[in-house]
Amino acid sequence: MSFHHSHTLLVLGYVWPEPNSSAAGSHMLSLLSMFVEHGYKVTFASPAQQGEHKVDLTQLGISEQTVAINCSSFDSFISELNPNVVLFDRFMLEEQFGWRVAKHCPDAMRILDTEDLHSLRHARHQALKQKRAVTTPDLNNDLAKREIAAIFRCDLSLIISDFELALLKNHYCVPEHILLHCPFMLDLENLPRSPFNYADRQHFISIGNFRHEPNWDAVLFLKQHIWPVIRKQLPKAELHIYGAYPPPKATQLHNTKQGFLVKGWAEDAKQVMQQARVCLAPLRFGAGIKGKLAEAMVCGTPNVTTNIGIEGMSMGLEWPGLTTDLTSDLPKDDTQLPSVKELANNAVKLYQDEQLWRQKQQAGYLLIKNHFDKNSIQKMLMKRILDIQQNLHSHRSNNFIGQMLQHHLLKSTQYMAQWIEAKNSR
Repeated sequence: MSFHHSHTLLVLGYVWPEPNSSAAGSHMLSLLSMFVEHGYKVTFASPAQQGEHKVDLTQLGISEQTVAINCSSFDSFISELNPNVVLFDRFMLEEQFGWRVAKHCPDAMRILDTEDLHSLRHARHQALKQKRAVTTPDLNNDLAKREIAAIFRCDLSLIISDFELALLKNHYCVPEHILLHCPFMLDLENLPRSPFNYADRQHFISIGNFRHEPNWDAVLFLKQHIWPVIRKQLPKAELHIYGAYPPPKATQLHNTKQGFLVKGWAEDAKQVMQQARVCLAPLRFGAGIKGKLAEAMVCGTPNVTTNIGIEGMSMGLEWPGLTTDLTSDLPKDDTQLPSVKELANNAVKLYQDEQLWRQKQQAGYLLIKNHFDKNSIQKMLMKRILDIQQNLHSHRSNNFIGQMLQHHLLKSTQYMAQWIEAKNSR
């Protein structure tokens, strides 16, 4: 017989959280901590292998469980756990386990943490490869059909960027009552100001998980196009590149003579960010909001980035750095891009102009205070969850497309999973 705890949460993770490796890992840990603080009995389950930088969730009082995909063992697991809230980490996990949750725990509220819109990142990447602007057919790619369907099937989807929230409502016609803007939740009360001022700092920094394609593209673009222009004007400056899981193709870019130093994993990302004078993030595609830029603001490090970098983060306030649009002109020869020279010149200007640097540092502190306050975001999120739980039936009744997609999903995905399980058991 299963015991239904009044506040029981099951989180189905695409990966095990690595808060020091990626923004997604840090954001997930914020969500988990929030539920624990609000008295939830939390279980984190994942079919993924554990990475070397995985956080020990048991220290937070969270149970850890490995689950198998396309396997009915999950059915008995979730029936026994009997959660009243299930949170899917990215739409792929909703595709895999959503029908099982709906079948065995129909009254459990289903939440999707999108992290970012994968289909938007994919659309932008494809357009960049072909050196053209993103079109409506790009936005309506097959990945989008799967991702938006998962959003419709859930009772609430957490959207990290206000740009993506608008895109979902206006382009994909997703009803507002199943969406919630939920950006990074920073503990402002425990964020110490950086002890390093302008004169104490030197060199540039670039940071990001190398397994994330936009980060690798940015590093390569820095090496091939941007850093040579900066280095010509600042011959003593260095660029320190940090990130988890650097592949050989990345470490091979390390060149001491050029001041291009691939450092790899940072034991203390805040420390290295605080000691740098300027953060470089020349992102040419991507989605969501950028953990590296939030961390730069926290550390008092102004940044030089792109229209992709600031998307969903400035929210009407002054940006704590200088920006360039790297997608506005896309000739075949990247070295001829006027925007490359502009971005490099911005980096040199911010590095040398102490007054501008201080102004942008203060803009960063103001931005995180106004838009990334953990307390206000969590209060809003928990209120929405409670409201939906108390009116779950009527909430779902107002989402007919979601009901329709759930109906079809329970057929196609269920039978596919059962076929795979039967095939594997032979």
